[in-house]
Amino acid sequence: MRNGRRQVRHERSVRRERSTAATQPVVAVTGAARGVGHALAVRLAGSPLIGRVVAIDDHRGDAAGVTWRVANVRDPSLASRLAGVDVVVHTDVEDGADADPRERRARNVRGAQTVLTAAAAERVSRVVLVTSAMVYGARPDNPVPLPEDAPLLADSDGSVAGDLLEIEELARRSRRVNPGTAVTVVRPAMLVGDAVDTLLTRHFEAPRLLVVRGCAPHWQFCDTADLVSALELAAAGTVTGDFAVGCDGSLSADEVVALSGLKSLELPARLTFTAAHRLHRLGITPAPAAELRYVVYPWVVDCATLRAAGWQPSRTNTEVLTWLLAARGGSYAVVGRRITRKDAALTAAGAAGTAAAVIGTAAIVRHARKKNKT
Repeated sequence: MRNGRRQVRHERSVRRERSTAATQPVVAVTGAARGVGHALAVRLAGSPLIGRVVAIDDHRGDAAGVTWRVANVRDPSLASRLAGVDVVVHTDVEDGADADPRERRARNVRGAQTVLTAAAAERVSRVVLVTSAMVYGARPDNPVPLPEDAPLLADSDGSVAGDLLEIEELARRSRRVNPGTAVTVVRPAMLVGDAVDTLLTRHFEAPRLLVVRGCAPHWQFCDTADLVSALELAAAGTVTGDFAVGCDGSLSADEVVALSGLKSLELPARLTFTAAHRLHRLGITPAPAAELRYVVYPWVVDCATLRAAGWQPSRTNTEVLTWLLAARGGSYAVVGRRITRKDAALTAAGAAGTAAAVIGTAAIVRHARKKNKT
């Protein structure tokens, strides 16, 4: 009886492999009702590389030309929604600046785990996970650029990078346990685009740009449209394995200051991270101190895999940063916390670095107190 079941499973697997090889793949996109998932579903619906698109989210979106299947990616019943699917691209990852860290961690890790398990149960041939180049870690001695096979040295704390490290570990484990389902991991540089609101994008809403004394930050961006085009290649199987995506090269701190018109705020590393750690422990700032590393230390990546496949970014770092600065829309933030225009003006008026830091801290404390009273 067992041998008979194994034979049936083997025959189904062979039929799926033959079908996938002979036709364009059926691709399911999670998080298809919003953000990157929506943009990807729209692109794949018109792609000559893709056969059919299955859009999955907890509510129906407005992407046309796709088959909608409403489902929660953290529910084990997701497997039933993957019938007939060859590839799953999982974009339903929470990285918003205001998300509760514990809830975000549970959501992100449970989502990736459920997608991988459901895909293996349905014998989906490939899963594409979206993490971030943040998993490489931001360090003062990082080479510029980092090779794609560099070790993942981000801190496994309560930051977004910590979430993504856990997702990367799930990917490695899935490859061992379920060898019949290939896993591709896509690591974009700092993501910029409509509906992207992260602690990194909020750095450019600050009255001044933070710089750690003696360090040379390098900025590399990834336009959401470029991430989507890279995910299309991953869904089609044109590129596989783990690879990075972003603009060519990077911008220096001086170039960013010149483009933004903002002044920089230079502080010693010890003061910067000690203050950030204390503010986070008090619940005043939304991110752990380790996340501040990504705005002061380099984490530029070399997109060698995509380049070898003939892919090129559609925009430069300068163009993406210019768009981001224009899209701020009058928003102001200090250490990731949104503040009022008045408090932003007070922060910018600080004459000395330490004074500006104190004023900025006072501003976000006042903002937090007002929020708690309402």
